[in-house]
Amino acid sequence: MKSVINWFEIPVSDMERAINFYEPVMQLSLRREKMDCVELAVFPHEDPATGGALAKFDGVTPSLQGAIIYLHTDNLAATLDRIASAGGECVFGPLELPQGIGTIALFTDSEGNRVGLHQPA
Repeated sequence: MKSVINWFEIPVSDMERAINFYEPVMQLSLRREKMDCVELAVFPHEDPATGGALAKFDGVTPSLQGAIIYLHTDNLAATLDRIASAGGECVFGPLELPQGIGTIALFTDSEGNRVGLHQPA
């Protein structure tokens, strides 16, 4: 097994608002996909990396509770500045992890999710 995680989804209630938050914050373009009952905005990834998306579908609600995913950043301070500019808020950290693992922070996004950031050492 290469990784225990193979896909993640960040729940959204307003896809355009979420895209307008994440694209400038993470400095990337999301690929939009629509199926019968699910709307996705897929984060870029290269195999065999874990992929993920913003996801809008019935029965799934953004939340500050539950599992936390950590998105990669090369510059945590700059990403936190972009989060604040986009209307998000840093709610924890930055915290330097032991043993050269890197630095993390948690933020709330435009939809009310709690999401993590990780900058490798």
